[in-house]
Amino acid sequence: MQASHSSTGGIDAARIAELREMEATAFRKARPKSAARIGNGIAGFFGGVPMHWMTDWPTPFPILVDHARGATITDIDGNRLDDFCLGDTGSMFGHSPPPVARAIRRQAGRGLTYMLPSEDALAIGPLLQQRFGLPFWQIATTATDANRFALRVARAVTGREKILVFNGCYHGSVDETMVRIVAGRPANRPGLAGEFRDLTATTKIVEFNDLPALEAALKDRDVACVITEPVLTNSCMVLPDPGFHAALRDLTRAAGTLLLIDETHTISTGPGGYVGKYGLEPDLFVLGKPVAGGVPASVWGMSDEVATHYAAYNRTKEPGYSGMGTTLSANPLQFAAMRATLEEVMTEENYDRMDHLARRLDAGLTAAIDRHGLPWHVARVGARVEFICAPGPLRNGGEAETAHAPELEAAIHVALVNRGVLIAPFHNMMLISPATTAAQVNRLIAAFEAVAARLAA
Repeated sequence: MQASHSSTGGIDAARIAELREMEATAFRKARPKSAARIGNGIAGFFGGVPMHWMTDWPTPFPILVDHARGATITDIDGNRLDDFCLGDTGSMFGHSPPPVARAIRRQAGRGLTYMLPSEDALAIGPLLQQRFGLPFWQIATTATDANRFALRVARAVTGREKILVFNGCYHGSVDETMVRIVAGRPANRPGLAGEFRDLTATTKIVEFNDLPALEAALKDRDVACVITEPVLTNSCMVLPDPGFHAALRDLTRAAGTLLLIDETHTISTGPGGYVGKYGLEPDLFVLGKPVAGGVPASVWGMSDEVATHYAAYNRTKEPGYSGMGTTLSANPLQFAAMRATLEEVMTEENYDRMDHLARRLDAGLTAAIDRHGLPWHVARVGARVEFICAPGPLRNGGEAETAHAPELEAAIHVALVNRGVLIAPFHNMMLISPATTAAQVNRLIAAFEAVAARLAA
C-alpha cells in the first residue's frame, strides 16, 4: 500500500518540519547571548514575556533587541535584521523617525502628562480635519480604545444596541468584534479567555464582500454601526470587490446605520488612508498604531451629523462618567509625536517612495512564486504586502482562515530571520517604511527566493 503524505500550501509536511528544525538550530547557534538571557523566559513575567503575544513569534525564543533605527533591528548578539514587520504597523514609518525623535526630546523637558492641552494640540485638530476629512476628533491611546469609544457614540446617537462586523475582521481587542462564523453560524471567537457572554447577542456577522448577506442583516434596522477595515488585514489579506464600498455605504445609509472605518492597518495606502485615496465617506473613523510615529496614540473622528446628534444626546443624558476616555489619553507627548508624524513623516513624498518599493516587492515575490510553481499568491494594499500560501485572490474571512498555514508560515519566518530578514509573525505581512531601502527589498526577495526554492525542490 502506498504511504499517504499530508501537505500544506503544496509542500509536504515532512519537508516543512525538516526546514523548521534546521532553521531553529541555526537561529539558536547565532544567538548564544539571547539564548542565555531569554531562552528560558524572563524572570518575573508570566509566561516568561512582558506581553503574551511575544511567545507567538515562531522563533525558538523571542529576539532580544538591542536597538532599532530606520528599517533595521539589531539584537544583543549583534545580528542585524532588515525589518519589514515594523512593530506590526506601530513603526510603519520606521524606528524613531528623526522628526518624531526630536519632538519627543523637546517635550520630555516640558512634562509628559497633565490632563490639559499643549500648543501642539492647537495644530493637530486642523491637521486631522485636512488629512482625513471629518470635522470633529478625539484622542485615545490605542485603536482598541478608539473603536470602543466610537461604538459607544454610535449606540448613543442611534438608540440601537447591535453592531455588525465582517468575518475575519480585526479591531484590536474590542469585545463585540470577537465574533466569527464557525460551521456556518455566528459564534464567539475560539480562544477567547474568560469570556462568559454570548457576544452574538449584540453582534451580527457576515462575510466580507457578501452584499446580499449584508443587506439582509441590516433590514431589521436594529444595527447601530457597521465597523470594518477597508481591506481585511489580520487574517490572510482580502481586498474588496469592485463596488463593494460604495454599496456598503448605500446600504448602511438606507438602514439608518452608521459606518465606522478602521484604518489602523490600511493607513499604508496613502497620507489620507484608504478613505482618502478611494473617496470613502465614513460616519466614524479610527486610526491607531503609527499615527504618532511609534508613541502609543490613536485618533477617532466623527461627521458633522454624528457630532450634532451626540451633542444633543449629551445635553439630555444623566450626568456622570461616560465610560469613555483614559487618564493618559491626549497627553502632550502624544501631541508632540503626532504633530511631527502628520506634518513631517506622513508626506506624499514618503508615501510615493513606500509605494514604489512595495510594488517592487510584490513583483519580486510573485515572480519567485511563479518560478517555483507554488500554489501561492501575493496581496498588497499600498505599502503593506503579504504572501499567502494558498491560491488567490481571497474574497472573505472564511477563505482567509482556510488559507492560513501556520506550520508552513512559521518555518518560512524563521528561515527568513536566519537570512537577515524579519517579517510579521502573523500571516506573512511585510511593510515598507520611508527608511526602507531598495537594497533591503532586494535582500528580502532573494531570501524568499532561496526559501521557496528549498521548499519546492
